[in-house]
Parts: sequence; structure tokens; C-alpha cells
Amino acid sequence: MTVQINTDNNVEGHARLKAYIAEELGTALARFEDKITRLEVHLGDENSDKGGVNDKRCLIEARPNNMQPVAVTNHADTTEKAFHGALDKIKKVLDTAFEKQKAY
Repeated sequence: MTVQINTDNNVEGHARLKAYIAEELGTALARFEDKITRLEVHLGDENSDKGGVNDKRCLIEARPNNMQPVAVTNHADTTEKAFHGALDKIKKVLDTAFEKQKAY
């Protein structure tokens, strides 16, 4: 499973952040490791350097084997909260998608 992490110009994408996100994804989605070819994480600050409520965005896209890609988005006050919210959502979406696949 390949993990790609992208940030916009308003979010610092330093190595420690990327390592943390990759580790969290690997731990949280370990049971899907053989079913997913690629995970993409997009982090952004929607209103740049201005303050705002829920202006940090995290989009996680998963590309399961032999299935259409699935994506979720979460907004929060901090990048970390946005990431963890999106991580919870992608786990639910993948659970549902693979359960449906088993049913066929």
C-alpha cells in the first residue's frame, strides 16, 4: 500500500508530519493493507492565513483493488483534527465497501 501526502501552500508539509500521518494510516488501516493499492492524503487551509472555524481540510482517497476509488473529506479547527476525522470516515467507508463486495 503506497501512501502519498500532499499539502497546499498554507500547511507545512515537513517530514515529521508526513511520517506521523503515514504511521497513523498504516496502523488504522492495517486490516485493509492487502486490499488497497494506494492512499492519498490532501491537507489544506481553506482561507489561508486568516483565522476561521473549521478552515482546515483533509481529504483521504483510497484506491482499493478492482474497485472504484473512494474519498472522504473532513473539516476542523486544526490539521490534526481534520486528519483524524477523515481517518474515521475512511475506515467506515472501506468497511462498508468491502462488506458489499463480500456479499456478491
